Parts: sequence; C-alpha cells; structure tokens
Amino acid sequence: MKKRVGVFVCDCGANIAATVDTVKVTEAAQKMPGVVYAVNYKYMCSDPGQDMIKNAIKEFKLDQVVVASCSPRMHEKVFRHAVEEGGINGYMFEQINLREQVSWVHHDMEEATEKAIELVRAGVAKVVRNQPLYSSTIPVTRKALVIGGGIAGMQAALDIADNKYPVVLVEKDLSIGGKMAQLDKTFPTMDCSACICSPKMVAVAQHPNIEIVTYAEVVKVSGYVGNFTVTIHKKPKYVDWSLCTGCGTCIEKCPTKKVANEFDLGMSNRTAIYKEFPQAVPSKPRIDAEHCLKLTKDKCGVCEKICPTKSIRFNEKDEYIDLEVGAIVMATGYDLFKWEEVYGEYGYGKYPDVITSLHFERLVNAGGPTGGHIQRPSDGKEPKQIAFIKCIGSRDDTKGRSYCSRACCMYTAKHAYQFKTKVEDSEAFVFYMDVRTAGKNYEEFYQRSLQAGAKYIRGRVSKIYQRGDKLILKTEDTLIGRPLEVEVDMVVLATAMVPTATAEELARTVGFSTDKDGWYQEAHPKLQPVETFTAGVFLAGTCQGPKDIPDSVAQASATAAKVGALLSNDELSTEPMISEVDPSRCSGCGLCLSICPFKALSLKDYTSPGQKRTRSVVEVNGALCQGCGACVPACRSMALNLKGFTGEQIAAEVDAICL
Repeated sequence: MKKRVGVFVCDCGANIAATVDTVKVTEAAQKMPGVVYAVNYKYMCSDPGQDMIKNAIKEFKLDQVVVASCSPRMHEKVFRHAVEEGGINGYMFEQINLREQVSWVHHDMEEATEKAIELVRAGVAKVVRNQPLYSSTIPVTRKALVIGGGIAGMQAALDIADNKYPVVLVEKDLSIGGKMAQLDKTFPTMDCSACICSPKMVAVAQHPNIEIVTYAEVVKVSGYVGNFTVTIHKKPKYVDWSLCTGCGTCIEKCPTKKVANEFDLGMSNRTAIYKEFPQAVPSKPRIDAEHCLKLTKDKCGVCEKICPTKSIRFNEKDEYIDLEVGAIVMATGYDLFKWEEVYGEYGYGKYPDVITSLHFERLVNAGGPTGGHIQRPSDGKEPKQIAFIKCIGSRDDTKGRSYCSRACCMYTAKHAYQFKTKVEDSEAFVFYMDVRTAGKNYEEFYQRSLQAGAKYIRGRVSKIYQRGDKLILKTEDTLIGRPLEVEVDMVVLATAMVPTATAEELARTVGFSTDKDGWYQEAHPKLQPVETFTAGVFLAGTCQGPKDIPDSVAQASATAAKVGALLSNDELSTEPMISEVDPSRCSGCGLCLSICPFKALSLKDYTSPGQKRTRSVVEVNGALCQGCGACVPACRSMALNLKGFTGEQIAAEVDAICL
C-alpha cells in the first residue's frame, strides 16, 4: 500500500527561519515521494502547531509524519503525543533537527536551505519504513535507596519517606551529616550550621520510613528501573549497635588517645574507639582496627571489660546484604581539591600555617579543636593578619579544574567577616580574581564583609614563603597595576570542590556516566537536571556539580518528587525503541555483552524451530535497554537491530541523500 506522508516545517521564530528558507524547504518536501501534504509554521511546538498536525492526519489520511524543527531531545515526546492524538502510532513519526544541525552551524542561507532539504528528504525516506512500536510494562518495587548521608541525601530521604515510601539511606562514614556537620556558620544568614544540620539528622533517624546504614558502601547494582537489586558492604564496627546505648564509657576509658581526628582534619586527637563527632547520628561508637591495641597486638580489651551492655565484638566480620529497590538517589557529595600535590608556589603543604577553608571552619567552630578560638596550627598563637586566597584549584586549567566552585566567594567573605569580628585589631586580606555573589542576599553579605574591614585585593598570589614566624605573599594588585608583598600570620586557601575519589567507580557500579570533570552526568542540563541516562537513577546535591547548601536542598527535593512519581506507579511502561535480536543469525559469540553500557544483554539457550540442537543466543532485557545502539555495529553476524533505526531505515536515509 502506498504510504501517505505529512511534512511539517518549523520556523522556530527566527532560530531556523533566519538561516533556512523554510518556504523553499516546504515546497521541496511537497515533491518528495510519498508526501501528500507539507506546510511550514512559525512555532510547530505550540498548541496551534500541534493542532495542525492532528487535523492534517485526519484530513489527509496520513500514515506517517515528519516534523523538521529543533532538537528531538526537547520536543520529540511532544510531537509523538500529537501524532498519537491524531490517530496513528507515535512511532510512525520522524523528527529532523534543523536548528542544531543546520541553522546554528551555518551562515549562508542558500547552503543551509539545501542541507535542510536533504535532511527532510532523508527523514521522509526513513519514516515510510517505520513500523508501529508498542510499550510493555514492568512491576515497580516501592522502595528507594539514597546513597550519601549529607544534607542533600538527608533531604531527599526525608521527602521520599514523607510520601510514605520506605527509604534505605547508605552512608560511607560513621555518621550522617556530611560536610555540613563540619561547618561553623552558614552564609548569608550566619546561622549555626549544627543548629540546622543536627535537627535534620535527628529527623532522619527518627523517621519510621527511613533505615540508616552507616559505615557501608554500595558495591553492586543489577536490574533496572523499578526493580534494582543492590548489594551493600557493611564494614565491621566491632560494636553491636543493637545493644550499644551510646553511653560513651568505652570512649572515656580507652587508653589509646592520640589518634588523629579525621573530623577535625587532624588538628585534634581521638581515642581508638570513638564517635565521629558529639552530635553524630547514629550516636554509637566504632573501634578503629588500625589503632586498637586488642585488634593489633591482642592487648588491652578495656572497652569489652567495662561495657555495661556487653556490645563489644572484636570478632565482627564484613557483612554483605542484598536490597530490592525501585529507585536510586545519588547524593555522594564532593571532596576538596588536594592543593598540596600541585601548588609548589604555596609550599606543597609544608607550611603548617597554610590551611584550607575547611580547616578554618573547624578552628572557628565552638566544637572544634580550639573551642572556637582562632589559633595558628604551628604555635597556637592568635593570628593578627590572615590572607584568604580564592580559586585554589578552581578556574585553573594548568593545576586544577576549569570550572568555578560557586560557593568559595561567599564562604571566603564569611571567613573574613568571622575573623574580623572575633579578633580585635586584625587584618583580613582577600585575594581574588572575581567576586561572584549570585544568590539571595549574597551581595549584601559580601558588602557586610567589606564594611567589617576585609581588604579585597584583585590578583593571584604567585608565591608563599616563610620569613621567621611570618608568611610572605608575593602578588600583584591588578586594579592599580603594581606588585605587592604582604606579610601575614596565616593563609587560608579556598580549595575547589572536586568529585569524590570513588565517584567514577560508583557511577560504573550503578550504571550511568560522569562528565569530563568527573561529576555525575545529568540527562539534560536544563530539562532533566536531576535525572541520569539510566532510568530510575537520580542525582541530588554536589555529586552533580559544585553548589551551595540551598541549591543542594532544592535539588534533593526535586529528586524526591521524581522518585515519588516513579514509585507511585504499580507498573511502568518501557521504551519500545530498543535493540532486538534475530536468533537465526546470532552466533552466540557474546561480543556485544561487554559493549552494552546498561548490561541489558545476556546469553540464553535457544532451539531453532524444527531442530533439536540447543545453542546460545543473545537476549535483550527490554527494561534495561536504553536504545543507545552501541551493540548493533559490534555484532559481526548482523543479528542485532535497533527498533526504529534498523539497517534498512539507515540505508534508506543514506540513499535519499547520496543517490
């Protein structure tokens, strides 16, 4: 039967029409084989544009539709829905990208128009070979996993749990809270960070729908959206938390008291059995196997003897548990740039009074190693002059990362303000390239820091060296164009946010990608900022990119909304444009298995009709397959095809352009 194709060409305002003669494209389309109707319109994605498609399908009895407009990533679903409402299968539709592939990359109208015509010709040749495709359904496990217990992970877990869905929150450290628990104040309101974070931690612990699993890591993920199987590695704590009351007697009596405290970044000591910090949730201790005398030398054992609940377990082993969930939230946070490895001009970390901003947070914190008194690490004296240097590892292609870490300008302004208000007759020098205050009340807070007496000097510090008990900074004030030499007691570096050390490995484990800088890759930076290319896996907080606390919380709540929408379904529809196997051609070599990024392919036993011999052929899991097509060119026997993009369809497009 002869196909009846309708072609709809969009001006996209001036986005396309400024470079492409859409009228000429439409006229050319009218003469193409199979085309019975062609029209151009200013905005095809608008309601009137959609109505044009629906009405034309009915009036001209169209079998297939081609829309030449902008990116399919933005509008393919919209047009497909319009086609379905018009009365034909949504996959009897083809979208041509005239914006990104033509108008935005060409300047000559004649050349661009000719290219647009050829692309439409290819689309028409393909669409007449399209076949109706139909979705299938899969069940949904109504339970969520949140990986990471920082502020974003906690917010996401709470929002999901408030919607009556069970949540398992996995945290690699001993306590939830993340880096926010280490902060003193938050900008621009100067609220106590612990006063904000601690109630959130308690709310998570007390929520009936949330299970907290700390000191644990996700090591394996299989399955697909709605039906993930997750393996969690619970590392031994050597304390039975089901019995422990958190009384702290063991911590008080432990004789090993000079272990560097990680929470205070090594600026204080802890015991071999310890809680991560006083407000830790869960408020239970762990034994550090590397420093415990009982575990290293089979001596001591004081904690076991004095524990009133007999909860010490020196023989505790690693534990692996499997979990069934329907959705996964990634909220693994960030690390700080290791400046000591590359910034030789700043001493490679050999000067004890050159510290990071997080060290400074612990120094000004009342719960920190100095009780909130700002002291030099080298001698414990109160500094009178501090230099704050921004963009250490940020916006630095040679030594660090090209991106801006976003929060550094504001927390540096906060630190300068804190120093000026805490220490009388002090001087705070802030060395900067730019001052970025894009946030509510941020500019006002920056001005507040200036009014407190912080001295901002535009210029990069080229060198730091020690002279006596002072640190000398070589720099330049680029606003007045002269070199400077500044003498200070201490230097605070605003180090860049970078992905966690395990981010890339964990992304591979869960089954999604990272970007060029190692951050978790969102599906679309504007339209799908909390989704990944793997259905059912979502992003929250700084694992997706640098951001401050309000943005992390907002993204976490957005993620929770997405998870809630997913888990509210009894069943989910699968994407029909997936790979398919011709078992008569498949040799069972298995080459495609390692190529599939979504682990959607497997080998199964197959018996050809009329034969007794069983052989191995590839099977496609329709729920896992994302239709990327990576397996198709890898198949030596040409047994694999991608529905909607078969070899025949691709060849027809090529022939339409070349012949």
